[in-house]
Amino acid sequence: LKMIRSIALFSVAALLPASNGFTVLPPPSVGRTATQVSMPVATTLKMSDFGGSDFASAMPAKPTLTVDERIAQAADETIETISKALGEGVEEPPELVALRDAKKTGAGTNVLALRVYELMIERGMLYDEEPETGTLTPTNFNIKEGLDIPEVRDEFAHLYKYGMSMMQAGLLTADQVKETVMERLIKRTGLEPEEFDKWLGY
Repeated sequence: LKMIRSIALFSVAALLPASNGFTVLPPPSVGRTATQVSMPVATTLKMSDFGGSDFASAMPAKPTLTVDERIAQAADETIETISKALGEGVEEPPELVALRDAKKTGAGTNVLALRVYELMIERGMLYDEEPETGTLTPTNFNIKEGLDIPEVRDEFAHLYKYGMSMMQAGLLTADQVKETVMERLIKRTGLEPEEFDKWLGY
């Protein structure tokens, strides 16, 4: 058995000021590509470096989005991406409905970030992704019977670390991450919290 799912919807690093000096590679699909990493940004090459004109310097700078604006944008993109990816006849998960409702009612950044994180987890837990088309269909994978599979552990570790990153970025509180991880990750494994940490290598 093998889980093949795309589990990253948007990057926490992409929501932080660009001045942090890091760029993020495209999100991975578990079992198909390498783990997502952050790489230091190399010096930007300009046309002037090759004896040409620096066209970029003549272009107006793009407006810098605030964290609130980036989260709102990420929520919209997440809603659109998941909605389009669901296979024909596949019912929307409650978390997608909750995120859409939160966006429509003008929920704050913290609520939107939490709803996105919840949806990200459920997407990884409930669906298989067709590699060629990206279509999501309900999975029959038994998580508790697949804990020895490296890809399963890697997926849980990614989702756990993602929540921690959102907390460190100030998008979620420690209690929100703890409750979400307990209810949506740890309980699915059948492990105790201490066993879960050991399973992930902590």
